Amino acid sequence: MQVKQIHGITDIAAAEWNALAGSGYPFIRHEFLAALEQSGSVSEQTGWSPRHLLVYDQAELIALLPLYLKTHSYGEFVFDQQWAAAYRQHGLAYYPKWLSAIPLTPCPGPRLLLKNSSDQARVMRLLFDWIRDQSIEKGLSSWHCLFPEERQAEQWHALGLQRREGVQFHWFNKGYRDFDDYLDAFTAAKRKMIRRERRRVNEAGIELRRVPGNRVTDAEWQAFYRFYALTYWKKGSEPYLAPDFFTRCAATMGERMLLTQATLHGETVAAALSFVGGDTLYGRYWGCREDHDALHFEACYYQGLDYCLEHGLQRFDSGAQGEHKIARGFEPVITSSAHWIRDAGFAAAVGRFLARERPTVRAYRQNAADLLPFKK
Repeated sequence: MQVKQIHGITDIAAAEWNALAGSGYPFIRHEFLAALEQSGSVSEQTGWSPRHLLVYDQAELIALLPLYLKTHSYGEFVFDQQWAAAYRQHGLAYYPKWLSAIPLTPCPGPRLLLKNSSDQARVMRLLFDWIRDQSIEKGLSSWHCLFPEERQAEQWHALGLQRREGVQFHWFNKGYRDFDDYLDAFTAAKRKMIRRERRRVNEAGIELRRVPGNRVTDAEWQAFYRFYALTYWKKGSEPYLAPDFFTRCAATMGERMLLTQATLHGETVAAALSFVGGDTLYGRYWGCREDHDALHFEACYYQGLDYCLEHGLQRFDSGAQGEHKIARGFEPVITSSAHWIRDAGFAAAVGRFLARERPTVRAYRQNAADLLPFKK
């Protein structure tokens, strides 16, 4: 087996990549990664230099690993800035570093793509050895694999990577017939709260419509981008994604996108964008022109739940953070990342840090679970 490195997703044909990517997880698809790169959202200039790894057995492609050379830690949602600061204090360089992740996308899923018949343990060892050797040769500090699916996280840990845990809030479909059936599982107080929130949006005269991405017009995408950008400008920062990222996605994978638009007096005042996976809805981006009571909850969560229930989806991954999701039935789940630090002394220090952090993370998850709104 041999490892080949490419410097852009377009260096491999979409059909070859997607033959290993499958259709269940939209963010690992060639179309999504290409939209990030071709729009300039992910590039050397933005601190995300693509360096994807391909594994061949003879002339056959058997494995893929998204890989980036990072010069910062922005847009990762697994925070290692303290580690970088410790490096600086000792006169060492933490950046650049290797990163296997979906840029700007904290949604757990497959990171290593593997042909079914391939020897997974052997392929993972080959890739790990390649990254380690390149890190030593080029003087890179570390390699990080963010939000891999649980099985892959365990396998990277078995190879010697240190495992870190976090918490997100996901919704699970437990056979609910519709939204009212879902609310029947709530305590009376929480059920009343959600019905009141939905009623307030309706009483304000706001109408919601869900539009598949391949039916959204260019003007509607432009309006959505302004909403998306406003969420950053309000905080004094610049948006990560370029204006044509969304239109590029819509042109190649629009059927996997769902735009929820909120209109008032014929004018769009807010919108939320989700991606549709095999059995999961992924809530990703939101923005509004003006604030309205409970509109964020309606557009980002309740409309998504309605869509899941109508289409039989089993999970709603609404993104990172957001403790307000607990009262709306989103359950705390453990997420994972895997980390290899080249310097033995720093690796030991990171290991001690993670050993202290892990019980705190798990206690937080349990405390959050105790606050869920369901009847006991």
